[in-house]
Amino acid sequence: MKELVIPQLFVSIWLLVNGFVSCQRPAVVNLGAIFTFDSVIGKAAKPAMEAAVSDINNDIRILNGTKLNLLMVDVNCSVFLGSVGAFQLVEEEVVAIIGPQSSGIAHMISTIANGLQVPLISYAATDPTLSALQFPFFIRTTQSDSYQMAAMADLVDFFRWREVIAIVVDDEYGRNGIGALGEELNKKRAKISYKLFLSNQLDESEVMDKLNKSKLLGPRVYVVHVNPDPRLRIFTVARKLQMMTDNYTWLATDWLSATLDSFPPTKKASLGFLQGVVGLRQHTPESSQKRAFMSRWKGMQRKGSASSELNTYGLQAYDTVWIVAYAIERFLDEHKTITFSFNSKLVDMKTSGLQIEKLKVFTGGNDLLDIILQTNFTGLSGQVQFNQDQNVFSGGYDVINIDQVSIRTVGYWSNVSGLSLSPQDARKGEQNSYSRVDQRLQNITWPGGKTERPRGWIIAPDERPLRIGVPNRASFVEFVTEVHGSHRIEGYCIDVFLKARELIPYDVPYMFEPFGDGQSNPRYDDLVHMVAADVFDAAVGDIAILTNRTKMVDFSQPYASTGLVIVAPIRNSKSSAWVFLQPFTVEMWCAIAASFVMIAVVIWILEHRVNDEFRGPPKKQLVTMLMFSFSTLFKTNREEYLTLIAYIGLFFLYLLKLCICHQRDT
Repeated sequence: MKELVIPQLFVSIWLLVNGFVSCQRPAVVNLGAIFTFDSVIGKAAKPAMEAAVSDINNDIRILNGTKLNLLMVDVNCSVFLGSVGAFQLVEEEVVAIIGPQSSGIAHMISTIANGLQVPLISYAATDPTLSALQFPFFIRTTQSDSYQMAAMADLVDFFRWREVIAIVVDDEYGRNGIGALGEELNKKRAKISYKLFLSNQLDESEVMDKLNKSKLLGPRVYVVHVNPDPRLRIFTVARKLQMMTDNYTWLATDWLSATLDSFPPTKKASLGFLQGVVGLRQHTPESSQKRAFMSRWKGMQRKGSASSELNTYGLQAYDTVWIVAYAIERFLDEHKTITFSFNSKLVDMKTSGLQIEKLKVFTGGNDLLDIILQTNFTGLSGQVQFNQDQNVFSGGYDVINIDQVSIRTVGYWSNVSGLSLSPQDARKGEQNSYSRVDQRLQNITWPGGKTERPRGWIIAPDERPLRIGVPNRASFVEFVTEVHGSHRIEGYCIDVFLKARELIPYDVPYMFEPFGDGQSNPRYDDLVHMVAADVFDAAVGDIAILTNRTKMVDFSQPYASTGLVIVAPIRNSKSSAWVFLQPFTVEMWCAIAASFVMIAVVIWILEHRVNDEFRGPPKKQLVTMLMFSFSTLFKTNREEYLTLIAYIGLFFLYLLKLCICHQRDT
């Protein structure tokens, strides 16, 4: 009996101890981070995340004694290294992965995060397609390019440009971002006329070749959407090609502001060649918390722990670590512990030594994901909340303008108010929709130092000239005709056209094409039909504006009198009291008199037997008949049939008039 009691007691003690351990909060929680250390974004994000982890571990109010351990992997902008790094972090049983900064790497790692149920939280991957249902474990703490491209489209529409050239890096970030821009421009009745795709390396010879070819195109508004480049190679090459002049307009997405913000003050003094460039910067509202951290950043630079200036992505990286820390604290309060389990499908796989079967699934991944999506706190980058697409709510953008060596903020954009002179956080609740008339920006300095709005396009050198049809007349050659024995077109209409062309502030290539053989006047209806059929782009000549022609083409305002006159003899007519009789002819007056007599006779026949007024001497009866007939024109009689007779008489009079007029016309 004793032998049976002792094993049961031992099992009970083991279960009790094991249950106590499983309910105990972990001493350390691993958090992964994947990004490129030596990059514009990475140089700001790395010290910012390290500072956040230090602040969290030193704050006794959060995690309740559990330490946060940040494991960072440098992927060197490689999708392959990013995938390997993700597996390395998962082996360390991380509860979440922060990053990556590259949208291409994010696409690959998101599939790994889905399979192992580890939330992937990026502070820099802006590709709009990452918000798809395909990636349920992907969360974005930076603004999606869908917002940024809406801001860029509003900027293009504000200056009334209709065509732009896009310079894009050829990867998921570039292609999907510029695809979103095309959709937004279509809503504004604008378009991307040409797309110049560049490799990730931004080779200067490649950039020069693409920009050189673009000089032969008509649009002069360039939208640059590439990765942050501290060498600013696109603008450096554009300056060599004389494309930073007042004939060109340059717009840049927030890669440029992130790059410039990371420059030290000494390097910003050499930005004169960027004069006139307009860009976007993710808006972060001013706060005491942000100012304190920026002051702290200066100290980190002096100590050597930060090698660049702080940019927007650094602020968002700091906030991302805090978002995860708050979520872990709430997760531990609810579940007490963090557990991982093997995936049976991976265990059953024969991996030939890759040891994929050792990868574990985070069993609380879905719960932690839900907690993260409920985040609502104010960080360095502003208010942090997530929408249904698992993106942080848009805080808007600053519109910046580079004027000589200074970077000016000339306005703000938000998806609530559009372009305005004050940021969205200072105008909360003021407006829910906007139109073009509501948009405002400060004065902008454009390339070349001009402040007038650039036209944004030219006639391309290889553009097909306008084909203008001109009638080759045989008569009235003073209007327009082809000079005999030459191909020169001249005439009054041609002179008007050439003078109007001089008023246009740019060159319009054209060529005249004679219509007709010069032996007889051509049919103008045929000429108008050829313009409508796009055989000619326009026609110049003495073409009359007729109703049937206006249904096919548009006419300019008439610039010559019609020349139509009415020739009539002059009669010395004397004024007379009977002038009121002249509008009607004698036949018409006779018909009117006959109708009155007919009406009088009919009335007399009907009234003579019953009405005393129509009796008596013949003279009296005649006067009564005519007066009563005449009075029916001016008053309504009490007897209904009398009024009906009067109307019948008038109808007869009208028919008689039509007959007389018809006889006269024939």
